Amino acid sequence: MKYTEDDIRRLSWQSRRGMLELDVLFVPFMEEAFRDLSEDDQERFVNLLAEEDQDLFVWLMQRGEPHDENHKRIVKIILDRVQPD
Repeated sequence: MKYTEDDIRRLSWQSRRGMLELDVLFVPFMEEAFRDLSEDDQERFVNLLAEEDQDLFVWLMQRGEPHDENHKRIVKIILDRVQPD
């Protein structure tokens, strides 16, 4: 799916979770990286946003891993962006 600017604004709003740890990862990711992702990875990110904040927190704070391979991939992309080797 090709995301329009309206879609991206809506997704940017959805990425604001109200939990500081998630907001500091998701908001800049949406603003700075989302448009450069492949369509498949964009879709993975959109699907990730549907998950519960508690699960997202565990995965993004690296206290656990998602079982879903698509979630694992997009979590890794987000973390690699903020923690480059």
